[in-house]
Amino acid sequence: MPIAVDQPVPDFTAPATGGDFTLSGLRGTKVVLYFYPKDNTPGCTTEGLQFRDLYPKFKAAHADIVGVSRDSLRSHENFKSKLDLPFTLVSDPEETLCALFGVMKLKKMYGKEVRGIERSTFVIDAKGVLRLEWRGVKVPGHVDEILEAVQAL
Repeated sequence: MPIAVDQPVPDFTAPATGGDFTLSGLRGTKVVLYFYPKDNTPGCTTEGLQFRDLYPKFKAAHADIVGVSRDSLRSHENFKSKLDLPFTLVSDPEETLCALFGVMKLKKMYGKEVRGIERSTFVIDAKGVLRLEWRGVKVPGHVDEILEAVQAL
Protein backbone atom coordinates (compact mmCIF):
# COMPACT_ATOMS: atom_id res chain seq x y z
CA MET A 1 0.00 0.00 0.00
CA PRO A 2 1.62 3.28 -1.09
CA ILE A 3 1.97 6.08 1.41
CA ALA A 4 -0.73 8.74 1.54
CA VAL A 5 -0.84 12.51 1.91
CA ASP A 6 -0.71 13.71 5.55
CA GLN A 7 0.99 10.44 6.63
CA PRO A 8 4.62 10.17 7.82
CA VAL A 9 6.98 8.81 5.18
CA PRO A 10 8.89 5.78 6.51
CA ASP A 11 12.60 6.45 6.75
CA PHE A 12 14.70 4.82 4.06
CA THR A 13 18.29 4.57 2.91
CA ALA A 14 19.14 4.02 -0.75
CA PRO A 15 22.22 4.15 -2.98
CA ALA A 16 22.70 7.62 -4.43
CA THR A 17 25.14 9.96 -6.08
CA GLY A 18 27.62 11.11 -3.46
CA GLY A 19 26.97 8.08 -1.19
CA ASP A 20 23.92 6.50 0.42
CA PHE A 21 20.92 8.78 0.86
CA THR A 22 18.84 8.57 4.05
CA LEU A 23 15.56 10.48 4.20
CA SER A 24 15.83 11.23 7.94
CA GLY A 25 19.14 12.97 7.19
CA LEU A 26 17.06 15.82 5.76
CA ARG A 27 14.73 16.17 8.78
CA GLY A 28 14.18 19.88 9.40
CA THR A 29 14.15 20.54 5.65
CA LYS A 30 11.33 20.15 3.13
CA VAL A 31 12.08 17.44 0.55
CA VAL A 32 10.98 17.42 -3.07
CA LEU A 33 11.20 13.76 -4.10
CA TYR A 34 10.68 13.38 -7.83
CA PHE A 35 10.45 10.10 -9.70
CA TYR A 36 11.38 10.08 -13.38
CA PRO A 37 11.49 7.28 -15.96
CA LYS A 38 15.07 7.31 -17.29
CA ASP A 39 18.34 9.24 -17.35
CA ASN A 40 19.29 10.95 -20.62
CA THR A 41 15.81 10.94 -22.17
CA PRO A 42 14.27 14.19 -23.44
CA GLY A 43 11.56 14.73 -20.79
CA CYS A 44 13.77 13.64 -17.90
CA THR A 45 16.63 15.86 -19.09
CA THR A 46 14.29 18.86 -19.37
CA GLU A 47 12.85 18.21 -15.91
CA GLY A 48 16.31 17.82 -14.37
CA LEU A 49 17.50 21.07 -15.98
CA GLN A 50 14.44 22.94 -14.70
CA PHE A 51 15.03 21.69 -11.14
CA ARG A 52 18.71 22.65 -11.52
CA ASP A 53 17.89 26.16 -12.73
CA LEU A 54 15.44 26.80 -9.87
CA TYR A 55 17.57 25.03 -7.24
CA PRO A 56 18.66 28.28 -5.51
CA LYS A 57 14.99 29.23 -5.07
CA PHE A 58 14.18 25.79 -3.62
CA LYS A 59 17.11 26.15 -1.19
CA ALA A 60 15.85 29.63 -0.22
CA ALA A 61 12.49 27.99 0.57
CA HIS A 62 14.32 25.49 2.85
CA ALA A 63 13.76 22.59 0.45
CA ASP A 64 16.06 19.93 -0.93
CA ILE A 65 15.50 18.12 -4.22
CA VAL A 66 16.05 14.39 -4.69
CA GLY A 67 15.53 12.61 -8.02
CA VAL A 68 14.73 8.88 -8.18
CA SER A 69 14.76 6.40 -11.07
CA ARG A 70 15.60 2.76 -11.65
CA ASP A 71 18.84 3.66 -13.43
CA SER A 72 22.18 2.44 -12.09
CA LEU A 73 24.40 4.57 -9.90
CA ARG A 74 26.90 4.85 -12.77
CA SER A 75 24.15 6.15 -15.09
CA HIS A 76 23.07 8.66 -12.40
CA GLU A 77 26.65 9.87 -11.86
CA ASN A 78 27.05 10.49 -15.61
CA PHE A 79 23.62 12.17 -15.90
CA LYS A 80 24.30 14.38 -12.88
CA SER A 81 27.74 15.36 -14.18
CA LYS A 82 26.54 15.99 -17.75
CA LEU A 83 23.72 18.30 -16.60
CA ASP A 84 25.63 19.78 -13.64
CA LEU A 85 22.80 18.84 -11.28
CA PRO A 86 23.36 20.22 -7.75
CA PHE A 87 21.11 17.64 -6.06
CA THR A 88 21.13 13.94 -5.23
CA LEU A 89 19.92 11.22 -7.60
CA VAL A 90 18.81 7.96 -5.98
CA SER A 91 19.19 4.62 -7.75
CA ASP A 92 16.21 2.30 -7.19
CA PRO A 93 16.80 -0.74 -9.46
CA GLU A 94 14.91 -3.04 -7.06
CA GLU A 95 11.92 -0.64 -7.17
CA THR A 96 11.73 -0.41 -3.37
CA LEU A 97 10.98 3.32 -3.33
CA CYS A 98 8.88 3.02 -6.48
CA ALA A 99 6.66 0.53 -4.62
CA LEU A 100 6.54 2.66 -1.45
CA PHE A 101 5.28 5.64 -3.47
CA GLY A 102 3.20 3.59 -5.93
CA VAL A 103 4.75 5.02 -9.10
CA MET A 104 5.14 1.87 -11.25
CA LYS A 105 2.57 1.76 -14.06
CA LEU A 106 1.88 0.04 -17.36
CA LYS A 107 2.49 2.60 -20.09
CA LYS A 108 2.16 2.60 -23.87
CA MET A 109 5.43 3.04 -25.73
CA TYR A 110 5.66 2.67 -29.49
CA GLY A 111 2.37 0.74 -29.44
CA LYS A 112 3.54 -1.73 -26.78
CA GLU A 113 2.67 -1.90 -23.10
CA VAL A 114 5.74 -1.49 -20.90
CA ARG A 115 6.07 -1.29 -17.14
CA GLY A 116 7.81 1.85 -15.98
CA ILE A 117 7.87 4.81 -13.65
CA GLU A 118 4.98 7.23 -13.92
CA ARG A 119 6.57 10.69 -13.62
CA SER A 120 5.53 11.81 -10.12
CA THR A 121 6.59 14.36 -7.50
CA PHE A 122 6.10 14.30 -3.74
CA VAL A 123 6.70 17.06 -1.18
CA ILE A 124 7.62 15.94 2.32
CA ASP A 125 7.56 18.54 5.09
CA ALA A 126 10.37 19.24 7.57
CA LYS A 127 8.89 16.69 10.02
CA GLY A 128 8.85 13.87 7.45
CA VAL A 129 5.13 13.97 6.60
CA LEU A 130 3.97 13.68 2.98
CA ARG A 131 2.10 16.93 2.25
CA LEU A 132 1.63 17.06 -1.53
CA GLU A 133 1.76 14.71 -4.49
CA TRP A 134 1.56 15.03 -8.25
CA ARG A 135 1.14 11.91 -10.40
CA GLY A 136 1.21 11.47 -14.16
CA VAL A 137 3.17 14.72 -14.43
CA LYS A 138 3.71 16.57 -17.70
CA VAL A 139 7.06 18.38 -17.66
CA PRO A 140 6.12 21.88 -18.98
CA GLY A 141 5.39 24.19 -16.05
CA HIS A 142 5.65 21.42 -13.45
CA VAL A 143 8.81 22.56 -11.66
CA ASP A 144 7.43 26.12 -11.33
CA GLU A 145 4.26 24.66 -9.79
CA ILE A 146 6.32 22.61 -7.31
CA LEU A 147 8.37 25.68 -6.33
CA GLU A 148 5.20 27.69 -5.64
CA ALA A 149 3.80 24.86 -3.52
CA VAL A 150 7.05 24.51 -1.54
CA GLN A 151 7.22 28.26 -0.93
CA ALA A 152 3.63 28.22 0.36
CA LEU A 153 4.23 25.24 2.70
